Amino acid sequence: MTANIIDELHWRGLIQQSTDIDALRRDADAGPVTLYAGFDPTGPSLHAGHLVPLLALKRFQMAGHRPIVLAGGATGLIGDPRDVGERTMNSADTVAEWAGRIRAQLERFVEFEGPAAAVIENNMNWTGKLTAIDFLRDIGKHFSVNVMLARDTVKRRLDSDGMSYTEFSYMLLQANDYLQLRREYGCTLQVGGSDQWGNIIAGVELNRRVDGESVHALTVPLVTSADGKKFGKSTGGGSLWLDPEMTSPYAWYQYFVNTADADVVRYLRWFTFLTQEELAELEEQTLTRPQARAAQRRLAAEMTTLVHGEHNTAAVEHASQALFGKAELTELDESTLAAALTEAAVAQVRPGDATTIVDLLVTSGLCESKGAARRTIKEGGASVNNQRISAEEWEPQATDLLHGQWLVIRRGKRNFAGIQVLPA
Repeated sequence: MTANIIDELHWRGLIQQSTDIDALRRDADAGPVTLYAGFDPTGPSLHAGHLVPLLALKRFQMAGHRPIVLAGGATGLIGDPRDVGERTMNSADTVAEWAGRIRAQLERFVEFEGPAAAVIENNMNWTGKLTAIDFLRDIGKHFSVNVMLARDTVKRRLDSDGMSYTEFSYMLLQANDYLQLRREYGCTLQVGGSDQWGNIIAGVELNRRVDGESVHALTVPLVTSADGKKFGKSTGGGSLWLDPEMTSPYAWYQYFVNTADADVVRYLRWFTFLTQEELAELEEQTLTRPQARAAQRRLAAEMTTLVHGEHNTAAVEHASQALFGKAELTELDESTLAAALTEAAVAQVRPGDATTIVDLLVTSGLCESKGAARRTIKEGGASVNNQRISAEEWEPQATDLLHGQWLVIRRGKRNFAGIQVLPA
């Protein structure tokens, strides 16, 4: 067991807030600590922003400690209060389905065998049995409304559009999770994002007030870019989901390979398990040879392997090369090719449409007019499936279609688009 998990978190910049950090260090040095982090099913998948606390569990487990991953089947029915507006109340069936999908994702990041075998739980197991009387008498009586009203999120909401009692009570339910996990599993540390600090401290206080037990709290930073923008929003504006059906491995890879120089080393510290020496070398390369983007390529590869596996990493790296003429397009599987082209631009053509190379360059948006397309062809800048096209009258044949329906059109070295040829 690695004795210095707190030191590991410190040098990675992963400790935002904590209770007595020296006491936590002593407890961690004395033997395995059981810790947990909770994840509410407020959507059908976890997203990239969930990874920092989830990977914190993995780091603790690698150091010999036991993680509990908690799917919030009950708290997901309520919703943690947001800064603006009441959360949508999803149906019990929807939340239960999402909790099951999220549980499967959570299970991928920790090990369930060995001396520090992880535990996976769902807070519906105890919250669902809680009566209103028990909730008020056994939990509610330990909380001061004055303290709850002082919470930043609550104050902002009360100053704007108000807050329902449902969301106001969320803190008590999460605090009870910590109490139940300590009683059942000996859990003495809760980890979460820094926006969860008030909820986590409520759990610390509930353990002290009800059972006289001292437990720990630790938060990790919320991830933003150097310019303050929210992390994890894809180029289409939606969240960067862990589910490959919602965010393809190619789109996931491209998000991280396009990380700004100002952010990349910090992201490598937070999201990967590279050593200090490896990170120092990548930081040096970013400073001295930023055009090589070595750190970004390593970050993208590590993150794609972490979430989607080595096979998908190899596929998307090959796609990135092939789309710019540096590898064979014919070696790409259809799902990777389709995802890659969708991230750029895809135009559809139907049987009977004009499909000369001139037409395709205009239809794809790579050239604004047929005249510009002809000039591109004359200058040797047009290619289809990485083969240069020099004749303006060239038209694709059935044998040119990748997976029976795709063409990759490129103008110059850097601009490409997809053409999907629809069946007759």
